[in-house]
Amino acid sequence: MEKIDQLIADFASAVWGLPLLVLLVGGGLYLLIRSRFLPFQFIGHAIQVLRGKYDDPDDPGQISHFQALSTALSSTIGMGNIAGVAVAITIGGPGAVFWLWISAVIGMSTKFFTSTLAIMYRGKDSAGELQGGPMYFIMEGLGRNWKPLAVFFSLCGLIGALPVFNVNQLTQAINDILLKPNGIQVDFYSNLIVGVVLVIITAFVILGGITRISKTAARLVPSMVLLYFLSVLIILAVNASEVPGYFKLIFTDAFAAENYSGDPFFGGILGALILLGIRRGAFSNEAGIGTAPLAHGAAKTDEPVREGLVAMLGPAIDTLIVCTLTAMTILVTGVWQTSDDNGVSLTASAFEASIPGYGKYLLLACIAVFSISSLFSYSYYGTKCLSFLIGAKHKYLYNYFYIISILLGATTSLSMMINLIDGFFALMAIPTMTATVIMAPRVVREIKAYKERLRSDKV
Repeated sequence: MEKIDQLIADFASAVWGLPLLVLLVGGGLYLLIRSRFLPFQFIGHAIQVLRGKYDDPDDPGQISHFQALSTALSSTIGMGNIAGVAVAITIGGPGAVFWLWISAVIGMSTKFFTSTLAIMYRGKDSAGELQGGPMYFIMEGLGRNWKPLAVFFSLCGLIGALPVFNVNQLTQAINDILLKPNGIQVDFYSNLIVGVVLVIITAFVILGGITRISKTAARLVPSMVLLYFLSVLIILAVNASEVPGYFKLIFTDAFAAENYSGDPFFGGILGALILLGIRRGAFSNEAGIGTAPLAHGAAKTDEPVREGLVAMLGPAIDTLIVCTLTAMTILVTGVWQTSDDNGVSLTASAFEASIPGYGKYLLLACIAVFSISSLFSYSYYGTKCLSFLIGAKHKYLYNYFYIISILLGATTSLSMMINLIDGFFALMAIPTMTATVIMAPRVVREIKAYKERLRSDKV
């Protein structure tokens, strides 16, 4: 079993290695240059679309622009923003944050293209209902000869969408922050109780389908970001004298790499720091993986570019705002230099250092909402993948498999399964980015045409 465990761990590391980063970052840069940064000219317009200015209840689709973005964000804003950023700073120091930001800018372009394609090339499932996502834009945009790529995405999505990592980390956070410090024994049964509570909450939401998922996400996502934002503002106010110096250090250390403690990459420390920051950014905002287009493909709109612009705001909120909040919290409190903690425990130390007695509980509340909201979105992604593979009338079967995996995630360490899921999640990027790069010129033509329609007030 140890050999199998190591083999799967090596598989996950290899998949999340240089080839995938070249595909995600190199492909994203190509999309950015190919469009001549055109989507970024429409950020103000994207906010207007998000606020509902162009909503039309008669447009094809199932949910509003705001609900689509909330659903996508509820999956990306999670442990990657709290534990992932802490890991990046522990290994790379303040400079890793700069490269995290670079990955976000590239990711904004990638999400614009993939989510525009999700509306441009929507298909119908076996029940005749309009659907969007990588498997559909591969089939509708590239033709039936590309079906193996669409099937590959869907198969990987079945495993990649399982919630074991999020549940496992949430259970660990509850144990470390709430139960153990208060003298409550942590064992299989306490973990099982946590798992059962999560199952009840999750089942109530996900069995209601995308409409209930999107409405719940639309309520949870803004509130959880606001709670986290206010908590961090308190911490930054307490440590106000440290903020300017560390903000400057993020930029200087990004190229000096003086605080990097990991292995060099191709013999260089700077290259390794760049790789670390971009990898953590890609893992956090999921740009290019293909999950966001599954949510945005359900939006009520007949203008593909509009949904692409809304999707583009995702990495800005997820990485440029939430990840930066986490990073500044860890830096200004100094715990990245004084504590031996890592991951979510390091972030908890930062909260506790500035808000004694209450900080860690505030963080736990944020972690709980972040993680639970992620459970809703990933179940929807998995059901869409199963629906594509075996038909819409059987997609409900995935929810039962999904619910069982929540109990597994809460009651076992599951390092093997977590690595397996991690690896398959990364594999989803191969068909998504391949198809997106091929069809990029079509998206560029579409955005130019949309720009002309805006000028002539025809949209």
